[in-house]
Amino acid sequence: MLADNFEKTGRTKALDFIDRNGISWSKKELQKLLKEIESEPHDVVAYFDGGFDHETTQGGVGAVIYYKQNDHRYRLRANRQLGEIRSNNEAEYAAFWFVMQMLEELGVRHLPVTFRGDSHVVLKQLSGDWPCFEEDHNAWLDRIEAKMRDLDIQPTYEPISRKQNKEADSLARQALDGQLITSQMELTEKG
Repeated sequence: MLADNFEKTGRTKALDFIDRNGISWSKKELQKLLKEIESEPHDVVAYFDGGFDHETTQGGVGAVIYYKQNDHRYRLRANRQLGEIRSNNEAEYAAFWFVMQMLEELGVRHLPVTFRGDSHVVLKQLSGDWPCFEEDHNAWLDRIEAKMRDLDIQPTYEPISRKQNKEADSLARQALDGQLITSQMELTEKG
């Protein structure tokens, strides 16, 4: 820890660390917190995608979550089939909601999370960059934002291309075809 180097010089009496919420931590408190965090999911990146079948009004959602826990990297993948979806955009909102539920089940709380998806509409509306005029979409936004507050997640939204989102897209398409998947695996250095 860099603080150790400062203390060794003898020119430092006390160090305080300020987190992103403006809370001050002593070195001892910070070390304890970092040790606790190691056993919890952290360094979380969540991908989401939704698909929609106009003929059947079925939706498919896919989510992939990468995270670290106990010095190991993991990937969690899942999808679900949904009924009574009205549009592709609604399927994208449902996919984001699905990823929020997965984060809650994983125990992700009080952490920054990076959300990546190819739905610029959803990400721009969640970030507040674009207004939302659709009543159905506003209901999804309200639900997602409430869950975000409940879990105390500090989001970063990163729109990506469809090609970069192929894993979540594939899961959403498989859900539309009735192939439901839930899997978790530890990633190796190459993975």
